[in-house]
Amino acid sequence: MDIIEKLQILTDAAKYDVSCSSSNSSRKNKGGLGSADPAGICHSWSEDGRCISLLKILFTNKCIYNCDYCINRRENLQKRAEFSPEEVAYLTINFYKRNYIEGLFLSSGVIRSPDYTMERLIEVAKILRFKENFNGYIHMKSIPGCSEELIKELGNLVDRMSINIELPTSRSLALLAPDKSYNKILSPMKYISEESEKNISDRRKYKNAPKFVRAGQTTQMIVGAADESDLTIIDRAEKLYNAFKMKRVYYSAFIPVSTSTLTAKIKTPPLLREHRIYQADFLMRFYGFHSNDLLDLSNPYFDLKLDPKINWAIEHIERFPIEINRATYEELLKVPGFGRTYAKRIINSRKFAALSYDDLRLLKISTKRAANFITVGGVYRGINFSSKEGLKFHLKDNNGFVQMDFLGGRDELYI
Repeated sequence: MDIIEKLQILTDAAKYDVSCSSSNSSRKNKGGLGSADPAGICHSWSEDGRCISLLKILFTNKCIYNCDYCINRRENLQKRAEFSPEEVAYLTINFYKRNYIEGLFLSSGVIRSPDYTMERLIEVAKILRFKENFNGYIHMKSIPGCSEELIKELGNLVDRMSINIELPTSRSLALLAPDKSYNKILSPMKYISEESEKNISDRRKYKNAPKFVRAGQTTQMIVGAADESDLTIIDRAEKLYNAFKMKRVYYSAFIPVSTSTLTAKIKTPPLLREHRIYQADFLMRFYGFHSNDLLDLSNPYFDLKLDPKINWAIEHIERFPIEINRATYEELLKVPGFGRTYAKRIINSRKFAALSYDDLRLLKISTKRAANFITVGGVYRGINFSSKEGLKFHLKDNNGFVQMDFLGGRDELYI
């Protein structure tokens, strides 16, 4: 099998791993090829709205595991391929020189054993860093169950590592991925987090200390493969952020491409549900919300027709409307339609005078989404409603699906 055929197979197999966005790497160019320093590399939208690219491939789609949610599971009948470390390095350098990519995201099925697979990934990184003198962005997937020595070696070579937890509970993991265990997934996450903390301390003491996973770690959870509620998923994500200083938790709607009896009843991917969970994740990371603020045991699923922030505001309507001339920054962030940019603009502008609706218009602050939740100088311009259900009905009836559209950190687009 030639390298082009391998590339076709292994780029297609890699599309189901979504935990490849990246930013905040500080690797500088020291006379070699590429640089991840200026704006970071990602397979999505950057914070300033640019679409930037990386080479996203699997090292191999061969796998000793038989996870029911995975297209590359051992029992799936499909064409298999495996790169050599030299082939991955060759592709990366040649795609980079042609200006097709700015970095590499490399994941892999598990071949022979976790340690053997990690050794192959490390070999790729060594060729790129030391032989090709490549200083661009590299993100690799750490293989659960491999030794800590191999994690440390790879962490000193790459910018970011991901360890995909895939499922939010040990029960669902045991059911759908019996070859894996929560301990083998959480232990390396903990090790990377602790090693990163030690590395920060070492770099303060020693100028030439190597940087370890300088752009942090990420993970991925699949939505809809098991019967977990939205509350279970975002609660697990919040715990991952708090325990391991996770840079991002990514979510992937389960796509029924695997021939498993356990997932045979799932016919379509729950894309809108995935979208709502991403919105909730954004609220937890940037707006001070917690998972139990957004959902509870009596209401464990998001309303698919309302974004989580508007739904939360309606459920806590007794806190509204708030007067924007007196509200704190934190209170303004809770208002649907107001993001960090709007909140800061309001706080800074009202130092000089009380704001009116005309002032907001001059400040380019839209109140379309916020109107039902604010007063401006004591004036309310929202609709008259008699109950939470009435307000929900009005928003759904008049606006259809109330969505949140944002790119990266452009939170002023959060509505």
